[in-house]
Amino acid sequence: MSSSQATQLPEQSQLDAKALPPALRRRPSLLREMWKQRAAYLFLLPKLILFTAFVLIPVIWAFVLAFQEYGVFGSEWVGFKNFTSVADSEAFRTALWNTLKYTVVTVPLQVILALVLATLIHPLGRRAQSFFRGAFYLPTVTSMVIIAMVWRWVYNYRYGLFNYMLGFLGIPAQDWLNQSNTALWALIIMSVLIPPGVGIIMYLAAMDAIPDQLYEAAKIDGASGLQRWRKITVPLLKPTTLYLTMLSLIGSFQVFTQILLMTGGGPGHATETLVTLIYKTAFRDLEFGLASAQAIVLFVITLIFGIAQYWLMYRKAEE
Repeated sequence: MSSSQATQLPEQSQLDAKALPPALRRRPSLLREMWKQRAAYLFLLPKLILFTAFVLIPVIWAFVLAFQEYGVFGSEWVGFKNFTSVADSEAFRTALWNTLKYTVVTVPLQVILALVLATLIHPLGRRAQSFFRGAFYLPTVTSMVIIAMVWRWVYNYRYGLFNYMLGFLGIPAQDWLNQSNTALWALIIMSVLIPPGVGIIMYLAAMDAIPDQLYEAAKIDGASGLQRWRKITVPLLKPTTLYLTMLSLIGSFQVFTQILLMTGGGPGHATETLVTLIYKTAFRDLEFGLASAQAIVLFVITLIFGIAQYWLMYRKAEE
């Protein structure tokens, strides 16, 4: 760089500083940088307004409602009464247990299934990979309402596919969705059998990033295909596995649509989860303060499980 160019840089920065409003010249550098990038922030403004109106404000309002007994014609400040009611609620404990059972079973199976399918697809040619990527990702963009209606037919007592298959084995038909001992497991089976499109796509992308030299060196040393998968592929996919596990964990704690459409939380409370309970408390019983307290407890539980899982898996990834 010539001396004349070097002297022009400070002059240009001084000109930019002079272009700022006088109030911003004396403020921290963050505000000055935001002012310089004001055109970009103007483009972000519509999205920011929508986020504030439909996400940020409702979340803040939920925290406020959790300490009130909300009424149409006025609200009363009740402190921690709603949280005490949540702690004493048998329905909440049942919903929490059902949610935990659903999460513990579905999350590991979904992640393992995505890993296995991605492993089978990865050695194929590019055209075959593209076909299977699209085929497995398609259910992900399909409305859960449609998927739930299809599975209601699969579990139908009189003409459902499952009972039709059981008939060939000589097993009596089961009323899958209307028996307390089978309803939740039927929903778990449905969730596991829905193709994990996002997981497959992410695992395939991560596998493409693994250097071929590692596999070639292991092959020269006499490692079998299964050994190369266990000792090279799986360890190097731990960051992707961590991310997918966190994503699945959050999604399983928020399971709602299929349960509402297929069982409504019944029979009894056999398939009631935390989100369906919050929905009923708010929009059926009109106890918005109690529902807000339940939502905050769900947020805290999800946060605790997420942090614990991240910490455990991150330690294993570091090792």
